[in-house]
Amino acid sequence: MIPGAELEERFSTSGGPGGQHANTSHTRVELRFDIGGSPTLSDHQRQRLSERFGDELRVVADDERSQRRNRDLARERMAARLSSALEPVRHRRPTRPTLGSKRRRLESKRQRSATKRDRRRPRHDD
Repeated sequence: MIPGAELEERFSTSGGPGGQHANTSHTRVELRFDIGGSPTLSDHQRQRLSERFGDELRVVADDERSQRRNRDLARERMAARLSSALEPVRHRRPTRPTLGSKRRRLESKRQRSATKRDRRRPRHDD
């Protein structure tokens, strides 16, 4: 969907445990996408993404020890965020409850009321 030339990748050391490997290897991947300056997006897509993310979309991956795997994870996460933001919102069409659902709701309310009524102390009418 988005050409690789429009993505900016930065690599840094990943924090946390891992010993010497984590301290010396640049395995953390930060992927940036300039929404406002992208020639690939249509005006509608650009507006929709800008409303959701602002001028820039940034994704970070440092889950794995491998830079290649973190790069793949970052690209997958970015693709998922972009596709979910561009997916059209389906509005719910209101419907009326069916007669059966009304009856079931009232019956369950009656049963719940009876359960609570049975838990009360018995009244002593003198």
